[in-house]
Amino acid sequence: MMGNINVVHLVVFSLGVLLPCLCQGDSDDATTAVYVVTLRHAPVSHYYGELRREVNGFKDDAAPTPGRTQFHKPKGYDNTTKTDKRYGSYISRVHDSLLKKVLKGEKYLKLYSYHYLINGFAVLVTQQQAEKLSRSGEVSNVVLDFSVRTATTHTPQFLGLPQGAWFQDGGFETAGEGVVIGFIDTGIDPTHPSFGDNNSEHPYPVPPHFSGICEVTRDFPSGSCNRKLVGARHFAASAITRGIFNSTQDYASPFDGDGHGTHTASVAAGNHGIPVIVAGHHFGNASGMAPRSHIAVYKALYKSFGGFAADVVAAIDQAAQDGVDIISLSITPNRRPPGVATFFNPIDMALLSAVKAGIFVVQAAGNTGPSPTSMFSFSPWIYTVGAASHDRVYSNSIFLGNNVTIPGAGLAPGTDESKLYKLIHAHHALSNDTTVADDMYVGECQDASKFNKDLIKGNLLMCSYSIRFVLGLSTIKRASETARNLSAAGVVFYMDPFVIGYQLSPVPMKMPSIIIASTNDSKVLMQYYNSSLEIDAVSKKIVKFGAVAGICGGLKANYSSVAPKVMYYSARGPDPEDSLPHQADILKPNLLAPGNLIWAAWSSAGTDSVEFLGENFALMSGTSMAAPHVAGLAALIRQKFPNFSPAAIGSALSTTASLYDKSGGPIMAQRSYASPELNQSPATPFDMGSGFVNASGALNPGLIFDSGYDDYMSFLCGINGSAPVVLNYTGQNCGLYNSTVYGPDLNLPSITISKLNQSRTVLRTVRNIAQNESYSVGWTAPSGVSVKVSPTHFCIANGERQVLSVLLNATLNSSVPSFGRIGLFGNQGHVVNIPLSVMVTISSNTTTS
Repeated sequence: MMGNINVVHLVVFSLGVLLPCLCQGDSDDATTAVYVVTLRHAPVSHYYGELRREVNGFKDDAAPTPGRTQFHKPKGYDNTTKTDKRYGSYISRVHDSLLKKVLKGEKYLKLYSYHYLINGFAVLVTQQQAEKLSRSGEVSNVVLDFSVRTATTHTPQFLGLPQGAWFQDGGFETAGEGVVIGFIDTGIDPTHPSFGDNNSEHPYPVPPHFSGICEVTRDFPSGSCNRKLVGARHFAASAITRGIFNSTQDYASPFDGDGHGTHTASVAAGNHGIPVIVAGHHFGNASGMAPRSHIAVYKALYKSFGGFAADVVAAIDQAAQDGVDIISLSITPNRRPPGVATFFNPIDMALLSAVKAGIFVVQAAGNTGPSPTSMFSFSPWIYTVGAASHDRVYSNSIFLGNNVTIPGAGLAPGTDESKLYKLIHAHHALSNDTTVADDMYVGECQDASKFNKDLIKGNLLMCSYSIRFVLGLSTIKRASETARNLSAAGVVFYMDPFVIGYQLSPVPMKMPSIIIASTNDSKVLMQYYNSSLEIDAVSKKIVKFGAVAGICGGLKANYSSVAPKVMYYSARGPDPEDSLPHQADILKPNLLAPGNLIWAAWSSAGTDSVEFLGENFALMSGTSMAAPHVAGLAALIRQKFPNFSPAAIGSALSTTASLYDKSGGPIMAQRSYASPELNQSPATPFDMGSGFVNASGALNPGLIFDSGYDDYMSFLCGINGSAPVVLNYTGQNCGLYNSTVYGPDLNLPSITISKLNQSRTVLRTVRNIAQNESYSVGWTAPSGVSVKVSPTHFCIANGERQVLSVLLNATLNSSVPSFGRIGLFGNQGHVVNIPLSVMVTISSNTTTS
């Protein structure tokens, strides 16, 4: 962000204090690490996944285990069978037997048994022991664990939900009802009103297909779950084995000690109409995108260290067992996965099985933009979301006595409009026993005892905003407390000249305040201040402070027509296929959603932002905020079309996306971290995917593009050298699949070709889910490419399919990506948008572009 168990899991947590002695038995030169091991036998979901929607399927719940962690099911839940419990226990015993047989009395520690999405386990062993496991005939794959990281009041209105998508389904009182969204994140604060089930006259139903349970701990007491928050667990075994888990700071429970998970859950599914009051100021009422959907939390990320793949895979596996409809992942790996292709990593492969089980998976693109190929969400079965601005902005300003107005930031009130106040620099208001030589950071105003209260009282205190604020060593909150203790009229923060290109988000402040975010504007302020000082020629002391100013205030929101635009931090395509990287024939990101300056719920103990510590809401930015917007909107689609496959949900979101901002111009993309507003150009599909999410349009897409597990398997088998890796991860032989299916052949609502060698024909199949309709086909070709689509007109009845043939010919040699678009225009008003992206073209002539 700018700036989730079965018996085995419980044993790991309750035996946490024993981990050091389990590891000490190894010799000094045998370093242990966590490995994720998959077995050749198929997991449960490969047998039962297809049945999830028709019946209550195969759900596995852990029986309670004695120890410090207990479990609680919200009232009204009783849908777990004894057979399910026995099967999970049986698989766990199989894993234990294998470990004993292969490692023959050696020390090891099994952390998790996975059996629903993948058949395998996570285990703490030495490298030599991992090699022994890999040589076992029952083991298909052994992968070293890796780390992962975390990557709203107005956005429902900006997306048109009240009069659009919500209205279509009966209003906010029913929007998303019955759909369960699983959040793999930093947990949740169950006491927040955004997650209560008693704030409406319309009672929450019990989702009958969901079988999740709630951990009960001191931090997460019995009764924390309800009919809104229907499940909550935490996964930290991999972190515990590394000795980096701090139970005080990180909470060994689903409780959110960070804030990130509470924020993302409320963006997608927070209750409607919750007042947003921060620093004593009211900023409107908040609502999630699907305010009546249900929340299940799988905590696998932590404030102090992030998270690890072994814990995330365990969380995904459990979420799928419990029966979630959607998984929201506002997390990305810390590096590109090595090997044949980025798609082959434990998290993405577990998510492939989740998709097979009918679960729609949404992931944040990552905050690694704006460079090309900075994407950290890779696979075509995962719906990847980039971050865009929305139209609400908060601005502040300061009016100087020389009639100059300087813009700034700060969610703060203004000073009295009828008067100007004297400006006093912190360095010029020190107490008698304080000097800058004694305390070089005194200008950051972190300690009231360092200053002369008589000099500052009733005036504006000027403080330096240095790199220490960026690092969290100094805070706005402490500086504001200093100013309040000194009875200042307000605080003015000027930017230290060494803080270059830092993008400052609005910060809540109770007293009149402003942060001048630009170093150039800060110089203008300092020049005015210094030129207004009267200094005694002999003593060199200041005899008069002549500079005066008034703070205008930044509590009132303004609305811009130049929105949305792609934020500079949002990760960009093309999608890296491997760590070199070569480009994949897959469009990433898939879509844009609001991700910048998003108001949403905050944990009462959330420490991810010092400035919002102790507040009930926080204003945050990142692709982490964008992904849950789409997860919530996907819940609305699932509610309306319960039989849609995950690919069909993604298709509905993509083909209806908007290509234009509120003013009617093209969506722009910020191209640099420094001065992003001055460095922008029209967004391409590698910046925005299919475009900006259109909530109402996604509920009425007309035509859909569908794909399934077998299609993704054929795609994976088509990657050069992938057959053994596919076998290792899935236990399935590529001989069973069509290994001539490549990225462009997947039936996606986009066409992406990394290398167009002369010509290529691509087929797409659409299915009509609306009334009978006639479509005409139009297109714009990428530069250096000719395009022909056939048929150019077709009539299609409800439920029928139509195959489209797209012929692309390279007319120029080029290594510069170029973009086009195919549009299908229905006579009943449906418009289907298909982006075209070609990275390298090789024509039959010698012309060079």
